[in-house]
Amino acid sequence: MCVPVLCSDPLLLLSRSQFRERVRDILPALPAQHDHYLLRWLRARGFNVTKSEAMIRKHVEFRRKMRVDGIISEWDPPEVIKKYVSGGMCGYDREGSPVWYDVIGPLDPKGLLLSATKQDFLKTKIRHTEMLHRECCRQSEKLGKNVEAITLIYDCEGLGLKHIWKPAIEAYGEILTMFEENYPEGLKRVFLIKAPMMFPMAYNLIKHFLCEETKRKIMVLGGNWQEELQKHVNKDQLPVIYGGSLTDPDGDPRCRTMINYGGPVPKSYYVRDSLKVTYDTSVSISRGSVFDLEYNITVPGSVLRWQFASDGSDIGFGVFLRSQEDGDGGQRQVVPSERYNAHLVPEDQSLLCPQPGTYVLRFDNSYSILHSKRVSYNVEVLPPSEGPTPGP
Repeated sequence: MCVPVLCSDPLLLLSRSQFRERVRDILPALPAQHDHYLLRWLRARGFNVTKSEAMIRKHVEFRRKMRVDGIISEWDPPEVIKKYVSGGMCGYDREGSPVWYDVIGPLDPKGLLLSATKQDFLKTKIRHTEMLHRECCRQSEKLGKNVEAITLIYDCEGLGLKHIWKPAIEAYGEILTMFEENYPEGLKRVFLIKAPMMFPMAYNLIKHFLCEETKRKIMVLGGNWQEELQKHVNKDQLPVIYGGSLTDPDGDPRCRTMINYGGPVPKSYYVRDSLKVTYDTSVSISRGSVFDLEYNITVPGSVLRWQFASDGSDIGFGVFLRSQEDGDGGQRQVVPSERYNAHLVPEDQSLLCPQPGTYVLRFDNSYSILHSKRVSYNVEVLPPSEGPTPGP
């Protein structure tokens, strides 16, 4: 049982008292019933008792539907998730809160989503969160003070185009939404380290899943990230690879027994060839002809992202660039034109656009002298955007 600590502010006491009375019937279904736990729900809704009650009642239904109470003892993630989803808990911060690491670079989003269901990933994240809640309770008892939130260290080294694959962003968004709706005040602070140039774009894709309070807890650390981490986590609680002195018992500086570093998912784990995609547009491309889509990119560093599938047989596809450097009517190939078996496995790719100009996505059916081709596609432009500002 976590250590309960009573609040003393009269207004908080009144809100807490009213809230406890309103939710008395569901208290046995909650993982904790003390004041600090209930205050998390009140804070999440600005101490609006009615909204807080609606939120916590929805959480009780979520726990029932997802069988959360038994998710640690009764459910085991698929092998591919245990082996290739990176991250893990390792050490405690200076205040005794558990520290969780998310390691982005080695993550293989496409391989994972072709090998397990989104429901499996959602349940895995619930399982991790429940385990961390139990660890907070153990720390509360051990230290004699309330420990209710974790420190998260996000290692962004290696963040690339594969991580902004649209199905992966959608799946991650569902997980973030689940976390925000069911585990309020679960994060103490979030440190982002080794963020590459494309981090602001990636952040722009997921920031609308985050509440304002969570956004305020995000700190993007600069080149002195090791020094900054040590202000919050003692060196003996930081792995050597992150600037501390902690190792595995065998001396491994990465602490692999606690942090999983993932990696490319072997195709032997794949349970399907592609993910079901809903397309915005379909077009019929006549035999012997091409179909061009033009996108004017004005901001260097934008990303073009496309998905397409053909009906019945393959289709040619390539990307060309027209810019001032090419002169009037000139264009050069930036993605080689090839024939894709998009009738068997839909395509999903991205292109980082380092310079402005008109990018032409060309579907090519010129090689077919007998048959027209129907192609369904989605295309979007992701402009660079401002994310949290890194430190020095």
